Amino acid sequence: MFLPPSLGVRCVSGRVKKQKCTFESGQELQKAAVHLLSCHQNLNDLLLEVESSSKSTEQSGPETQNAFSESFVVSILQEQASRLGVPIGILSAKTTATNIDQICNISRESNQAALLNLEQRKKLSYLLQTVKDLLVPNAFCRLLFCQELWKMQNPPVLEVVWHLHRGNIVSLGELLESNSDTSAVVEWLCSSLCLLCKQTDSSSLDVELSGHILSDFVIMFLQNGFQQTSDLGKKVEFQKIHHICYAVLQQMLTWVLDALANEKQEDSSKLQAVKCWLNIFTVTMYKSTSFPESLQQFFIHTLTKILTYNPLLKASDAIHMQREWSFARTCPLLTTLYRKLFVAFSAEKLMCHLQQILETHEVNWQHVLSCFSTLVVCQTEAEQLVKDLLSSLLIKAFENYDMENMITAFLIARQAALEGPAVFMPYAEWFKVSFGNASGYHGSSKKALVFLFEFLSELVPFEAPQYLKVHIMHPPFVPTKYRPFLLEYITLAKTRLADLKVAIEDMGLYEDLSSTKEAVQPQSQALEDVEKAIRIFENTGKIPTSVIEASIFRRPYYTSHFIPALLMPRVLPEIPDLRIIFIDSLKRADKIPPNLYSRYIQACHSLKEKLLQDGSTELETDHLKEPVEQLKAELDELIMLITDQSKHDAVPAQIALISERLMTVLRHSHNENEAASFIFQIQLNICAPKLEQQDQCVIDLLLTSFCQNLIAASYFNPPDRQGPCLCLFVKMICGHRHLLPALLTRLCQLIYHQGPSLNDAHVLGLAAFMIHLNESKFLIPEVNIGSQVAAAKGLSVAEYWNHLLVCRTGESIAFCMRFCTAAVAYFLCKFPSLSHNDLCKLLPSGLIKKLQYVVPRLSLEARGIGHEEEAPELSWRSLSCPSVNYMKTSICLWKQTRFQELLKEKPFQLSFREWLLFELEVQPEKDILSVSERQDFHYWALYQWYLPASSASGGCDGNLEKACGILIGTILDFSQRSELDNCGQLEKSEFSVHNRTVDPDILCRLQEVVLELGCRKTSPTGCWNDKGHFLFRIFQERLKTIGNGSAVGERLLRQQEMLLQKRILLSLPPSFLIMMCRRGKKMTLDCEDFFHFVNTELRNVCYRGCALSYDITAHFLRGLLNASLDYEEPAQAVNDVLKTCRTECPIIISSAALWWPRLEPVLCSQWKRLFGAPLAQELQRLRKCQNSATSFLSLEAEFSLSDIPWISAAFLHFTCQQQAAHGRMRDVLKRVGPDTEQLLVCLLFFSLMDLILTRLAPKQGPEVQKSLEWCLEILGCLEEQGISWLALFHSAEKGRGPYQILHSAASDQYVSLLPIAFYSLTPCFHQNLLNREQTFLYVAVDMYTQLLRLYIEGENPQRSDHGGQSLHSVKHVDSLEVITKARRFLLHSIARCPKKSFLHIQQLQNPCEEFDPEVKAALFHSSKPTVAEDFYDEPVLF
Repeated sequence: MFLPPSLGVRCVSGRVKKQKCTFESGQELQKAAVHLLSCHQNLNDLLLEVESSSKSTEQSGPETQNAFSESFVVSILQEQASRLGVPIGILSAKTTATNIDQICNISRESNQAALLNLEQRKKLSYLLQTVKDLLVPNAFCRLLFCQELWKMQNPPVLEVVWHLHRGNIVSLGELLESNSDTSAVVEWLCSSLCLLCKQTDSSSLDVELSGHILSDFVIMFLQNGFQQTSDLGKKVEFQKIHHICYAVLQQMLTWVLDALANEKQEDSSKLQAVKCWLNIFTVTMYKSTSFPESLQQFFIHTLTKILTYNPLLKASDAIHMQREWSFARTCPLLTTLYRKLFVAFSAEKLMCHLQQILETHEVNWQHVLSCFSTLVVCQTEAEQLVKDLLSSLLIKAFENYDMENMITAFLIARQAALEGPAVFMPYAEWFKVSFGNASGYHGSSKKALVFLFEFLSELVPFEAPQYLKVHIMHPPFVPTKYRPFLLEYITLAKTRLADLKVAIEDMGLYEDLSSTKEAVQPQSQALEDVEKAIRIFENTGKIPTSVIEASIFRRPYYTSHFIPALLMPRVLPEIPDLRIIFIDSLKRADKIPPNLYSRYIQACHSLKEKLLQDGSTELETDHLKEPVEQLKAELDELIMLITDQSKHDAVPAQIALISERLMTVLRHSHNENEAASFIFQIQLNICAPKLEQQDQCVIDLLLTSFCQNLIAASYFNPPDRQGPCLCLFVKMICGHRHLLPALLTRLCQLIYHQGPSLNDAHVLGLAAFMIHLNESKFLIPEVNIGSQVAAAKGLSVAEYWNHLLVCRTGESIAFCMRFCTAAVAYFLCKFPSLSHNDLCKLLPSGLIKKLQYVVPRLSLEARGIGHEEEAPELSWRSLSCPSVNYMKTSICLWKQTRFQELLKEKPFQLSFREWLLFELEVQPEKDILSVSERQDFHYWALYQWYLPASSASGGCDGNLEKACGILIGTILDFSQRSELDNCGQLEKSEFSVHNRTVDPDILCRLQEVVLELGCRKTSPTGCWNDKGHFLFRIFQERLKTIGNGSAVGERLLRQQEMLLQKRILLSLPPSFLIMMCRRGKKMTLDCEDFFHFVNTELRNVCYRGCALSYDITAHFLRGLLNASLDYEEPAQAVNDVLKTCRTECPIIISSAALWWPRLEPVLCSQWKRLFGAPLAQELQRLRKCQNSATSFLSLEAEFSLSDIPWISAAFLHFTCQQQAAHGRMRDVLKRVGPDTEQLLVCLLFFSLMDLILTRLAPKQGPEVQKSLEWCLEILGCLEEQGISWLALFHSAEKGRGPYQILHSAASDQYVSLLPIAFYSLTPCFHQNLLNREQTFLYVAVDMYTQLLRLYIEGENPQRSDHGGQSLHSVKHVDSLEVITKARRFLLHSIARCPKKSFLHIQQLQNPCEEFDPEVKAALFHSSKPTVAEDFYDEPVLF
């Protein structure tokens, strides 16, 4: 009969408090209780009830309580043991094991064999507390207890074992050692651990408890299963635990890998259990342990087993299937396992171990390649290490001609390339780098070359089409003598492509051979080609060259795929869109057959009618909605990971998933085409960026996600502690090349057009995005922004940002300061430990330069003016707060030591020229500064900043002349750029680059500098310097850079530069054109540099062919009068210069003749104001010539001929033009008088210039017929008087003839067109002229050959020897008609000329032979003597 379970408690605690205690001491009470229990006892219940007895005696104090409890239990057990005749330790062990069995049986009945319920845990807690009490007096046998546990019908529940282990009652090692059946122990442990992992989702308490159980057991397994070097000498009896622990970890890993291998067939509970077990690979779990060597061994062992697990697939299978093993397509649990293992190794050690596994084991290719995918995605430094591994494999392969190393290298290269260019170079690029040149791995010998092609040939039956295309389009480098090897392989590869029904001829126009997607059908690629061609057409306005070439050289693809894709029926918009315009352009170019075009239009109309009948013409966009929602969900998941610091290691994997979703979206939004577009240059119009709504939706999602991630991450950590997640995010975006045009277009819209309206969070996010975008600049092609200025070459991404961050208005300047401050501050906070050199390499210099411009412009403190406070430390939190003060932040940044150190570096220094370009772009009427504030800023920048600064730092070395030169050169550059953009196709808007003149304030600064220079322009040694006038030296150097080519573009550019230089001259003080020189003891005016400039440059852009424009003529003459003011004899100085003009620069005199009616009052009043004396003699001469011509034409007086006839002729000619005296020209010529031969000839020359003017620019001169009649009248007068005039047409380069001065006064362009004028005068060429003028035939033939040369140069401008001038540039002239008439006249004249005319014709026969052999034959025939002359000339023989 058993005592009720609660009786012992009641006896001990005295719960019947009303009875009076008759025992005198506790010992008596204990003896009574023992006696009572010995009669009615149940030891199992006794051990479970002890806890209650402890609670009932708590009033006696803890020491009394514990002692009483221990002595009570021991006494009971000793009494029972003595009665049974067994030791107390054995009895207590058996009793405890029986209790544990009873507790565990309840758990097994509920199928929860790994964990206990709450009631069981409570009972177990009481039991274990009693056992601990028994351990104190050594009243418990551990060994027997362990043996009793194993004798139970079922092994104990795992949680019970953990409590025994955790409570130091029986360690897991002791328990394992006590069982002789090792395999059974391993099986029990593994099954229990699997059950434990499955129960982790039952409750939060169970999850926490399971984690502790796994952690404690795995640490024990790890410590014993993977012994450190110091533990290798342990006793043999301890090796059993080693084998058990090792076997458990091995079997659990096999369980995990089996589940992952059958992922699709396994239920979710098992996969969840696997996920739980993977937590043991979290390195932080072992941070409190002291056995790193064991941990390393365990992780290496695990990685090795994963990569060598079940190696059934062959390399040929891997070639087929590796696309499915990319990071995004691999089981997430497996990639998680990889990432956890990677944490335990440095990248270099990990790569060494991978290489060792590849070289020494038979591997599971799926696991190996998915491991490399995870590695390159999640390890930023992995790309270079993988490249090194590939190089090592290829070197070994070609050293030993080992196919295994070759296939391994190719598989790894392709697998890494599958993850996109953001993490690894495309396969096509890798193949070209490895084998595309003579220094490739195969270039050492013929044997190596043969080995390579044998390898590639063996791959052919298993290759995917895109890899075969890479090998064909970018073949290995092969010496000429070994070309048959290459041709044989190409034939084999093309045969394989044909078997796959992929023709190399069907490759798209813009197909990317590096695409990581499956090969697409030509129809899908054609859709992509059409979209790309339309984008190029939008930016250039021309049919792309690739389309033209395809229509000729790739006719099958063009007609079978491209045209059908372009002419897909659709509802045509009312206003023609780009596709319609592009189609019309192709049709006009005969690139679309008319019947196809007609069918296309008809099909479009039919489609429209059908849709109208259905009640809708809207395009369906639902197919895009689902992928975008999936992308948004993944982006939302990313921000959750970033804000949870414990999950940062999962960010790279999430970004890879986002990349996969993004790829899906792009396929849906671009006609489901899987081939990424390979972009060599991104085309966009910065002034009118256009973006498809679908693309904008995707880009906005990505940018919004980036900004949110940045703000969220900044809430917890500064940028330097945020990890590489944002960088990886941007790099991932850049890897999608098809998305880059849309991305940069959207950034253009946001920054260039909407920048001032962005809030602070947007500015901060976009600034940080720009920093990371610059990190990935190697992934971004060049950008063409549609500007004439940047058309010569594309822009890098850093240069593109410089074009977006403009400073033209007050709003744009303030925004530029906000953006650049945020960007630079983020960069410095992101990389605080970066070395100064690395900082200079990575930070975009444009940001620093913009800050150097805007911060001093807006802040007096940055200029060092006013009160300066000590700069606080730059804090990222102040920037990321909602109410940031960017003015204070920019000043804080400006004063930072690191920032000031950057300003000392050459790449970051804002030069004077760059500062001027920024300032010239500011629109004064919209400037944030007032006129006086802007003037103060200019004075500070010029005189305090740049003038004293050294040239090494972008300054002027204190040289005012150098500052003046920079001012002039920059103004010209700005004006040139302004003209180019205005002539281009940029739309005129507030965002146009330039649509105005140079800022007057800057011109004022230039004039001030020039005025200061003018005050000290003389020196004791003579002129300013030995190199001449520095202004014209600057002009000449700039013109040299432009060149003097014959192309139309170069000539127009040179003319434009000349006109801009003329504007600069006109904006400067007139006297600046003239230098003062000391010759001996006498000061003289030196105009040599100006004369040279006029003769070589201005003369060729002159007005009417033989006169400069009024403004520059007046400017020079006014400057001459001002400069003479410093001389004792100003009149003599003026006379000397004007006399020099007659021979050195005659066009100035002819210009004065043209503009004298306007010049005279200006010069006379100036002379009177300066000197109050009679005019200088040469000025009086000019006035006298004008008066004489005016009086002569008004019939008031005879014409007074000066001692220089050509000057009188110039005045007479221009006066006739001004008074329209052509109608009475014959009367005027008759009144000229005798001894005026030179006057008439010079008059004919000026009239010929007018005739040429009417041909070149009819609106600027008299009508052609009137001008021709005027010339014929003068020529008729000359003929009547028998005056020779042919010297006018002698070639200018010969430098002969009395009228060479006239050629010097005319434009080279006009002089080169004299042959046209000559053959326009043929009506006056009579027989007496041929007989009288011996040189007539020579001149006529010379003019004819020059005429032919002009025509040929018009057909082929590269042959031009006359500044690019051609016969085709002459208006109202039929070139062939002019040549035909000239040829007919010349052939007729050759037969009529006397023999003496042929004396010097021999030297013209060679040009005639080149251009017109018939003329040469006529010359040769006519120059032969007659028969009579031959007989007369025979020598006398007898």
